[in-house]
Formats: sequence, structure tokens, C-alpha cells
Amino acid sequence: MNYKHFLILISLFFVSMQALPQSKMTKSDSIFFVEKTVFVPGISKATSTYKTPICPEGFNLELIGSDNLSVITKSGTIFTPLHDMTVHLLFKAIKKDNGSFMEIPYAVNVEGTHNNQGKNAKPFVIPSLREWHGDEGNFTLTTKSRIVIDAKQEATLTQAAKIFQDDLDKLCAIKPKILVGKPKAGDIFISLDGKNDELGAEGYSLSIRDYVSINAAQYKGAFWGTRTILQILEQDAKHSSLPKGISRDYPKYEVRGFLLDVGRKYFKIEFLRDYVKLMSYYKMGDFQIHLSDNGFAKHFNNDWDSTYSGFRLENERYPNLPTKGEFYTKKEFIDLQLLAEHYGINIIPEIDVPAHSLAISKAFPQIASKEFGKDHLDIKNPETYTIVENIFREYLEGENPVFRFKEVHIGTDEYAKKEAEPFRKFTDHFIKYVQTFGKDVRVWGALTHAEGVTPVTSKGVTMNAWYNGYADPLKMKELGYPLISTPDGFLYIVPAAGYYYDYLNLKYLYEKWEPVAVGDVVFKMGDPFIRGGMFAVWNDIPTNGITAQDVTDRVFPALQVLSEKMWSGENKTISFENFSDKVKFINEGPGVNLRGEISGKDALVVNYEMRGNNKDIKIINQVAYEKEGDRKVLNFKSNSSQAKLPYSEIGYNYTVIFKINPSENNTDDSVIFQSNHASVKLKQGKTSNFGFSHEGKDYDFGVAIPEKKWSTIAVSGDNNSTTLYLNGKLVKKLEREKIQVGTKTDSIYIMKTLFFPLDQIGDSKNSFIGKMKDLKVFNQILSEVQIQAIKEEE
Repeated sequence: MNYKHFLILISLFFVSMQALPQSKMTKSDSIFFVEKTVFVPGISKATSTYKTPICPEGFNLELIGSDNLSVITKSGTIFTPLHDMTVHLLFKAIKKDNGSFMEIPYAVNVEGTHNNQGKNAKPFVIPSLREWHGDEGNFTLTTKSRIVIDAKQEATLTQAAKIFQDDLDKLCAIKPKILVGKPKAGDIFISLDGKNDELGAEGYSLSIRDYVSINAAQYKGAFWGTRTILQILEQDAKHSSLPKGISRDYPKYEVRGFLLDVGRKYFKIEFLRDYVKLMSYYKMGDFQIHLSDNGFAKHFNNDWDSTYSGFRLENERYPNLPTKGEFYTKKEFIDLQLLAEHYGINIIPEIDVPAHSLAISKAFPQIASKEFGKDHLDIKNPETYTIVENIFREYLEGENPVFRFKEVHIGTDEYAKKEAEPFRKFTDHFIKYVQTFGKDVRVWGALTHAEGVTPVTSKGVTMNAWYNGYADPLKMKELGYPLISTPDGFLYIVPAAGYYYDYLNLKYLYEKWEPVAVGDVVFKMGDPFIRGGMFAVWNDIPTNGITAQDVTDRVFPALQVLSEKMWSGENKTISFENFSDKVKFINEGPGVNLRGEISGKDALVVNYEMRGNNKDIKIINQVAYEKEGDRKVLNFKSNSSQAKLPYSEIGYNYTVIFKINPSENNTDDSVIFQSNHASVKLKQGKTSNFGFSHEGKDYDFGVAIPEKKWSTIAVSGDNNSTTLYLNGKLVKKLEREKIQVGTKTDSIYIMKTLFFPLDQIGDSKNSFIGKMKDLKVFNQILSEVQIQAIKEEE
């Protein structure tokens, strides 16, 4: 070891000592240990076992962590990578006579099988392939291609093959036959012959030659391999070509997650099912569903009874507990988890107690805290324990419980500090209670905030490290809690709240963050206590007009970046700017379109003149083409007039233009366009004004559309506003608005955005009556000058 290398190690050791308050090894012992220990900086490709460095007499040295377990495992087994790789190892040095120890990080270079990345460049996917060696030429998917399953794993892999087949049909318009046996040229072969020590639950090897081969050790790894192939095909112009080469791909971190707060904002079960597919497409394996929570009383005049709260899961024992009209049946939630199992996703259900629990105390007023507010349960009341136990039991007991996955989150966050000891007792009790059903438990970090002497078990418990003032991550590690890095200052989205992030700082996250960073504490690479990371959407302001589509607008770009950071860690081969350019060509996965994208050869993606020759417009009821002047127009004759379009909606940024001639005396709330998410109305409520509605909220532009004459209407929308033009002139731009709520000093932002609905024109019960023509949809926002020019075309 040269002197420079020695100084680097010493500095790393002392940083490590400072980062681990439980370390007792003295400075002199540390220096002596480093001087006398022989570290090998490189490993040749012929080596199969890593030899622990030779340390001086009186000390032991143990390998406790590796940031690449598919190259160097904790047992020291070496799996030669395709190309040279640096692996960060973490050792524990122990002095025998007094048991003092310290952690020692060490980076070692492992020689790869190949000395370059080959002829074909590594294909761009999200997350990026960990290893790649390119061959020459391309594999082409054709109508003769087949999906072939290894006969030994037919029962396990059939479901993955069926999903893959359906996805190829949606993406490539090719639906390969599925069969069991041996592959031929042109086929895609899926097997589970990989080594579990090498590939783990999620790794896989990929070979693209005359046929494509995905080989994994477990189902999830094989399924991730199909996602990689789909992403490569999606970026090919003809959706048929894959570059030949070989890859080994596997995650750096076990937990790569996203949390959605459904307690303070209800999302339909179909939305959650689409999120399972979306997350799976990016290999984000943990979907935490925050099932219960409440808004802030200050936004509701400090009246707990009127403060918004939500409990989202059917409960037969306590039928008054779920939020009326806004909960998931047990069957729906079980089906969601079954879908997640097929797509490689873990569902982490969370019922948040004993704070954030207003929905529970509304159902059971007798267990509400009289001292700290009704969102706190009275944790000194024995009945609180009984009721909370019964709530969890409902979802945990039996051979086929409602909560199917291994881990369950019990909340335990932000309770009044004054009650630290009862809070710790409550937390420990419910950890152990849930564990009696064979589950592992997740909790929010709170034990620094709730400091005390009452022990809280750490065995079988993982902690979300979200704010270091509530749970010092170093102390939590010392207490034995594995951590999921969930730092609020980096990874919390609170839509339109004015605090935390509205949209995450993606450039910073891409360039600076990965899960070893928990706030201002950075753990060593390969630390086994860092299970991974998770970002979150908290819907703190339940009445602010944020829609499910607005949430996705915030989640999707973050998902792309954080998928990369949690799977691969630091990526120095591609800049953030280059990454940002490339991600535009990878979407949400086959059949998923939460962002309402409509694409075309140019910005004009829909152009229906409505002269009678629009085959895409399906007449459902009381609609007909009628001659007017030298052309035909579409006439909506009654309140039950309906016509179907081949779309659902268009998301930001868009401009929709159409000409309309309403009849006299249209009814209140008469519908022009609608989708499952929104409706655009000729008359908004009793105002007679043009407007729109979604998720129980109504908006109008303050102007009525003239009757018995043609008008050109243009609506444009982005993630912050919705704008109306009438006959080429700007009428009104509805934008984010700050309004007073609760006390005179309290306010919130109200959003007025719209994914424009394009599923149907009219309505079965309250359609507008009148005529329509010249529907144009652009997937960009047009200027007033451009809109005026379109108006003048006819």
C-alpha cells in the first residue's frame, strides 16, 4: 500500500468512526490496524472467492456489506462481471480483547470477462442495464416469433409469458404464441436456471442473438427482463428491433419504492391498478399505499368534526370506519395485490396510528385524545388498543388474509412528544401484534423525537428514515433498525401546498442523491442497514383541486429518475441533460396512459371536420349528420345524445378547438365532452357559463356561449392553468389561486387544471342540444394568434 492510499483509507476510517457513535475503537488502534492490514485493490477474472484482507494479530475483520452483491456476495463469492467494475465493500474490524469495532469501507476493482462494451452500444432503458457487452447486428421480432417457456418452470412462468404476450400485442401489434420447450431463431425464451446467489430475487441475464433469452433465478427477475425488452422495442421506430448482445442486470438496492397518500385524497382502484403497471415498467418494486389520514384542522376552522379524513378499506367488524363512497372493498384490494404479484410489485399497506388517525376517532369518539386533538388516539385508553387490534386483525387473520404481502406498515409518526413513553409502548405492542400474524413490520422513524426508556423491538422491523430530527438514522442503525431512505427534504411531493416540493428537483437527485443519503447523513456504500429508498406524494391539502392526473404529472418524471438512482446508483456515463432527452421516448408501459398522451405526425393529433365521413366517431344515440349550407354538421338532438370518440382524454400541454351552435334553453350542467375523469359543460350548474367539472369540483369561465349561432371555442391547458378563447379572443385564464381558509391568517392554493375529456360527446341524461363541427386537438398550447388563424380558416 502506498502512502497516498494509506492516507485515503485513514480519512475514510475516521469519517466512518464519526458516523458511528457506537464505535469504540481508539484512534491509535485504528491507525495501527490500517498500517498492518493488507488490502488487495484488484481481483482478476479468474478469481472465484474474495479473500478477506490479512489483519494484525488481536483483530478480526469481517465482510458485512457489498454494494454489488451480484459481483461480490457477503460470503465472498465472486461472479465475474461482463466488464471491469468497482465494488464498494464494507468491513467490520473488531479488537478481540475489548470488543471495540469500526466499519471500514473499501473499493475494489473486479476484472471483467471483456475489456470493452463490444460493437453494439448499450441500449438505453430505465433503469439502465448494469452490465452489457454488444455483439454485431440486430434481432428482429416478427409475426413468426414465439414466447417459449422452459418446461421445468412452466407453472411459474406462464403468467409472466401471458402478460408479456399481451404487452407485445399492444406495443408492437405482434402477439407471439406461447409454448413450452426449446427456442428457435426468432423466439424469446424465458427460463429460471440462474443462480440465486448471483442474481437474487430480481436479477436476470439477457442474451440477444438469433433468439432472445431471459434467464433469472426467480419470477420477478424474469419479469423484469420482459420490461427491458419492451422498453428497447418502444424506442425502435418499427417496434421490432433489438441490438444483439448480452447483459447481466440486477438492482443495487432491494427497496425501490413509491408511497401514495390515498387517505387524504381518494383514488379509484383502477388508478392504483395502472400505477402497479407503471411502476413495474420501471422496476420500482414497492408500492406503499397510505390507507388512512386526515387534513389539518386549521384549514377547517379548527373544527375536528368537519376536518377531512379518510379510511380507505372495507371493514366488516366496523362498517362505519371506511369513508362512505370512497373506499376499496376487500376483494378490490386483494385483486390489486394479485395483480401486483404478477407484475413483480410488493404492495405495502399502511394504516397510520396513533397520530394521523382522525378517521378512526370519528368512528370511535371515545378513543380520541382530549389533550392533543382528535387526530391523536388516546394511547392510555385500553379501548384504543382493543379497537386498533381489531382493525388490523380484520386484514391479517386467516389463511388468505386481505394483506397478502410479507410487510405491513403501521404508521407510528408525529405523536405528541410529551407522551414519548406511552407512544413507545404502543409502537412496540403493535409491532409485536402484527408480527403474530407472520408479518414483518414497517414504521415511520420517530424514536429520536419520542426518546425514552421503553424498549421498542427492532427485530423484523424496517424504518422509513424521513426526518433526522424525528429519527437520527445513525442511532436507529445502532438500535438495529434497517432503514429505507425517505428524506422529506429531497423526496416529498406535496402538490400545490407551498411547502416541500410541488415537483421534485430531478437534476439534483440524478446528480447527487442515492439511498445511502438520508438527509445530511451519508452511509457507506454497501451498508446492509440501508435497504433502499422511497419517494412519496402526500396530499396534505384535501380540498385544493389537485386531480389524480395532476398527481401523475408530478410522479412520472420523478419515477423515471428515481428508478435509475435506486436500481443503478450513480450513473456517470450519461449526463442529466442527455438522460432527460432520452426519457422522452419511454412512456408508461403498454396499455397505460395516465398522462393522457395523444401523438401524431405533427402537433395536430385529431382533426374531425364532422361532415359525415368520420369513421372514428361512433354514433350512440340521438345524433345525426345534417346538411347545413354546403356541408354536413353533427347534430345533437336531445338530452340523451351521445357520440363516442376513440380517445379518453388529452393531458398537458394541449389545445382543443371546436365550433358549436347550441339550441335555446339547454339545461343546467348540460355536457359537451366527458371522460371517466372530467366533463366540459355548456352550462356550469346554474351559472349558464361555459365550464368544467372533475372530482366533485366545478369551475366556470364567467361567460355564456351564445345560442342559435356558431361560435369557435378553444380551450388550452397546462399543469398550472386552463384557458378559454371564444371566437379567437381570450376570455379567461383559470390559474392557481391563493384563498383564505380557516383563520384569517391561513390560506391554501386552489388548482384549476383540466385533462380535457375526449371519450364522449354528449351524455346519456344531460347532453347539450345543438350542432358541432370542426373538432381539432393539438398536443401543444397554441397562441392567441394561432387560435385566431384557425377560426378564420372556414
